[in-house]
Amino acid sequence: MDFTQTAAAIASRAIGEDLFDGSELPDPNEGKDPQAVERGRKGGEIGGQARAVKLSPRRRKAIAKKAAKSRWNR
Repeated sequence: MDFTQTAAAIASRAIGEDLFDGSELPDPNEGKDPQAVERGRKGGEIGGQARAVKLSPRRRKAIAKKAAKSRWNR
């Protein structure tokens, strides 16, 4: 996908409809248990914060450095 296609895909998701024909995008949670979807969302929100609290500042810095190095090596 080139930059223009990626931008169009992001804009389509943001407005909830296809940019080219105006049709609605399919619901990504269709056919899933709504309670399970909600529990997964809540767990994801809590998980990152709980992990950050448990990590030492030195370890968080090491993780951030590794992530930055990975991004710059692309």
